[in-house]
Amino acid sequence: MAEFTMELNDEQKEVRDWIHGFAADVVRPAAAEWDEREETPWPVIQEAAKIGLYSLDFYAQQFFDPTGLGVPMTMEELFWGDAGIALSIVGTGLAAVGVLANGTEEQIGTWVPQMYGDANDVKVAAFCSSEPDAGSDVASMRTRAVYDEAKDEWVLNGTKTWATNGGIANVHVVVAVVDPELGSKGHASFIVPPNTPGLSQGQKFKKHGIRASHTAEVVLEDVRVPGHCLLGGKDKLDERLARAREKAKAGGERVKNAAMATFEASRPAVGAMAVGTARAAYEEALEYATTREQFGRPIIDNQGVAFQLADMRTQIDAARLLVWRASWMATTGKPFTSAEGSMSKLFASETAKKVTAQAIQILGGNGFTREYPVERMHRDAAIYTIFEGTSEIQRLVIARTLSGMPIR
Repeated sequence: MAEFTMELNDEQKEVRDWIHGFAADVVRPAAAEWDEREETPWPVIQEAAKIGLYSLDFYAQQFFDPTGLGVPMTMEELFWGDAGIALSIVGTGLAAVGVLANGTEEQIGTWVPQMYGDANDVKVAAFCSSEPDAGSDVASMRTRAVYDEAKDEWVLNGTKTWATNGGIANVHVVVAVVDPELGSKGHASFIVPPNTPGLSQGQKFKKHGIRASHTAEVVLEDVRVPGHCLLGGKDKLDERLARAREKAKAGGERVKNAAMATFEASRPAVGAMAVGTARAAYEEALEYATTREQFGRPIIDNQGVAFQLADMRTQIDAARLLVWRASWMATTGKPFTSAEGSMSKLFASETAKKVTAQAIQILGGNGFTREYPVERMHRDAAIYTIFEGTSEIQRLVIARTLSGMPIR
């Protein structure tokens, strides 16, 4: 088990500097253009693929970093470059993790490579869980998967929403209800292969921020997928459902919601994204405050500005420490007895909103224009308090964990 440390080792520093260089040299110069276009930045993703940054191998190396700091370090540097483009680069990872966590070795080997493609023909994948009436409340999910035993096929019907890469993905991973009576315990995940009839893109959302990332509805109308596209296989599913039915019948032990547990473990990565955006805005504000003169002196000489910058840096460092602690705990198998994953996401996302707003204030009228990047960073930061569980949900999870109440 890796000991907790706040110092990156030499290899991690080398990787961090490599990612930072890509973010500075490739991502940032393209950020404003793709934000305005509101389109997937395929050329940037391809550049990331060419150097190995957009690949399963790279993310697997970071995911299995024994210190737990590989993923948050990667997220912070990429999102320091630009949140919208970064989400386009890392969004496929959501679907890949879903397969890696629940799939068989054969499924992993078959589908994950198809999610990324290669440097000459990059692909993306989509993880489809949220629905119009089921976001944080996963128990309200309505998308159904019915098994056709005669054909050994699953038939999927429903509508997913807020899907990153939804409809444009080569591979979709869809969470659906297989036993409505079991609530959230009656869910399963399915691979929908490329060009499967019945899957279509619904509404593409025009968003306030992260506009370079494609977000859309995914409509499933009698989508038929082979039996081997059920992640984990049918035997494993039948065993899990049988256990859930027995416990429900006995009225005994309450099983923690699996989806909520997964979200709790992945939330530090979202916190790291928020730290990256906050750090970028702080650095812009600091540079501006040291060079912009009013009344014959740099504005940082004014206590009102200086104190804001001091608070911004303090909050960013505190957020990073919470993210690193939670990431280390998740990797080393330490239980989140106080919902440390939600704590890190809550504090970091609120910090990003606050710091980016303060950056605009420090830049004054310039900060309110698109000539300076803090305006875009402020729009991007708004999403962190919403996706992967709103700040209100994080507080609810933390409070219920502390009190011992079930997280449903």
